[in-house]
Amino acid sequence: MADRVAKRRRAYAAEITRRAGVSDPRIEAAFAAVPREDFVGFPPWRIGSGVFGLAPSDDPARLYEDVLVAIDADRGINNGQPSLHAQSLDALGVKEGETILQIGAGAGYYTAILAELAGPTGRVIAYEIAQDIAARAAANLTRTPQVEVRARSGTADLPQADAIYVSAAASHPLRAWLDALKPGGRLVFPLQAAGSSGAMLIVNRPERGEAWPARLLTRVVFIPCEGAQDSEMGRRLDDAFRRGGQAGVRSLRFGSAPSETDWVRGDGWALSTEPAG
Repeated sequence: MADRVAKRRRAYAAEITRRAGVSDPRIEAAFAAVPREDFVGFPPWRIGSGVFGLAPSDDPARLYEDVLVAIDADRGINNGQPSLHAQSLDALGVKEGETILQIGAGAGYYTAILAELAGPTGRVIAYEIAQDIAARAAANLTRTPQVEVRARSGTADLPQADAIYVSAAASHPLRAWLDALKPGGRLVFPLQAAGSSGAMLIVNRPERGEAWPARLLTRVVFIPCEGAQDSEMGRRLDDAFRRGGQAGVRSLRFGSAPSETDWVRGDGWALSTEPAG
C-alpha cells in the first residue's frame, strides 16, 4: 500500500504542476516529497472539487487527485486545490534560505511544501487564527524544524520576510503585509470580497518607488481572512471583476490621483493597467 501511494504521489506532483504551468521543477519535487495524508486527519476524508460538494473516501490514493479535502467542513476550512496552490507558489518564487510568512496555515500541508522550497536554511512562520487548527498544524510539522506555527491572526505585527503567502481572502492589500516585505519581496494573496469570487494577486516590492509590479492570476474562491475585509472595498472589487479587464493589471500604485488606467481604486492605492516602470 505504501509503495502504491508513494508512486501515486509522484504522478500527482507531475500532473498538477503540468496542469498549473509551473516553471520551477522544485515545486514538483516538493509536492512529491510531502505526504498529504499526514495533514488531513483520519479517514474517511471528505473530498471534492468545491463545485460538486464533498464525498467521503478512505482510499489515500484519492488524496492525490486535484481536489480539495475538508479540514473542518462546518467552518469551511479546506486543504485547497493543489494545482491552484502550485501555480501560486510558482508565482511566489520561493528561494532556498528565504524567510516566508504564511497567513492561513490550516493543518500545515502547504506550510510543509513552503518549507521544502525554503530548504533547511530557510524559515517559514505560519499563522493560523483557529486555535485548534493551529495546534493540528504544529503537531503535523514537528519534523520540520524550519517551521514555526503561531496561533494568531497574521494581519498585524509581522516580522520582515522575503515572501508572504496568504490562503484566506482579502478585499485589499493589507498595509501590514506590504510593510513586512523586504525590498525584492513578493506577496501572493486571494483578492476577493467576502462571500464572492476573486483572483490571486501577486505583488513585488521594488527597491524604491510608489508603483509596485503586480498582476492577477487565476480566478479563486477562498474563505475570508478575518481583519482583511472591508465591505465598501468588496463592492468596488466585485464591480471591477464584473467589468473585466483584470488580465491587464500591471501595477499596485500608492498615493496617485485617480486615473483612467485604474482597474480598481482603494483608499490611497490602486491596481492599475499602467506598468510599474
